[in-house]
Amino acid sequence: MKAAAFEYVRSDSLPEALEALLDGKPIAGSQSMGPMLNLRLARPARVVDVSRLPELRSVTETKDGIRVGAAVTHAEIEDGRHALLQHAFLREVAGGIAYRAIRNRGTIGGSLAHADPAADWPLALAALDARLELAKRGGTRVVRVGEFMLGAFTTVLDEGEIIAAVLLPRLGDTLRWGYHKLCRKTGEFAHASAAAAFDARTGLARVVLGALDGPPAALDALARSIAQRGTAVASKDALQAAVAAAMPAADRIDRQMHTAALERCLAQAFGGA
Repeated sequence: MKAAAFEYVRSDSLPEALEALLDGKPIAGSQSMGPMLNLRLARPARVVDVSRLPELRSVTETKDGIRVGAAVTHAEIEDGRHALLQHAFLREVAGGIAYRAIRNRGTIGGSLAHADPAADWPLALAALDARLELAKRGGTRVVRVGEFMLGAFTTVLDEGEIIAAVLLPRLGDTLRWGYHKLCRKTGEFAHASAAAAFDARTGLARVVLGALDGPPAALDALARSIAQRGTAVASKDALQAAVAAAMPAADRIDRQMHTAALERCLAQAFGGA
């Protein structure tokens, strides 16, 4: 298949792009929008290239953490090309996305906006309790990553609105993290995944399941219990119960896979403890 005819626009600034997006769709790395255009699942009259906008390409330090432009690629994070994005958690997640050719082009914002339930960034960033800066003509707003995705391929984005940046908390040496996904082969989307992030300095305590039918599911009760009482409370029975509560309609095999991903994720975060 080939894409239906559309107007291609490359903007020089974010305000200019937002104006063009009033009757168009954004494109950056083209790893999601490209196939959708070719399969004619998307037929916009106008495609607006935002891949080179300075506001979407920069990585800067803020009062509360780090602002990561939405057009920063997976490969740039994997390779540690930005001094502020050297944390091992970010680099491991980025390096596990699909194949190198896709990571070279795919962007962090594009992955989030596509909202595939099996994708890596919606899960990992929900575990960090990151925020998203959303921009449209007339202003910006900030939403939590955990509240951004409404369902499979469905988000809170309004018409003409795009992800401008990911707002990360400060990631220091006190962060204990884990990330594990189960794939049939390297490069595929996950069939089960889990992420965890604990930081006693900031009070962060998050455990999240991914690769579900919809958005990632936060296991808040389990995370609080681990933060307060240690990993002794994360028994196999406790993990199975948490998974069952988060995915009540899943079959036994699906629950077993997610329990295994969760167990390995926590073992990574706490050194097998």
